[in-house]
Amino acid sequence: MATGELTHSSTAVDEEPGYGAAVTSSGRVSAAKMYEPAGPISPFTTQQLARLDEALTLASRETGLDFSVYLGDLGEDTRATAEGLLASTDNPADAVVVAVSPGQRAIEVVTGSQARHRLPDRGAKLAVASMVASFKEGDLTGGLVNALRMLSDQAGAPQH
Repeated sequence: MATGELTHSSTAVDEEPGYGAAVTSSGRVSAAKMYEPAGPISPFTTQQLARLDEALTLASRETGLDFSVYLGDLGEDTRATAEGLLASTDNPADAVVVAVSPGQRAIEVVTGSQARHRLPDRGAKLAVASMVASFKEGDLTGGLVNALRMLSDQAGAPQH
């Protein structure tokens, strides 16, 4: 499908307009150009986003903790930025944030005050090691999904 664009010309058109263009009675050139979608706004395909959403939903449902994934630049102090992301969640005490900055080659797993009791550092380190291995193979989605599964398995079901 093509969209029309109107181009203004201050000089008379002496030559034949190109393919998809026409000179109007006022002397302007009206040109049709092929639609070009904007660049990708996400590094994930729709299918990958669905997998990631499912992993986040299952991890949160199975553990009662609020899991979140952040992908992007974490600034100079990656830990402080990740802690800021945790603080911005609805319930920081029961939240777990997995923050990944591919450009910085940084991964931070931050747990809230209550989540920390159920998800020890050892479990988070294993999940980070798994993500690093997947990321080295170019599998961003798989690394995140597997890490979420590992973290939810480590945290276990909520204690009532």
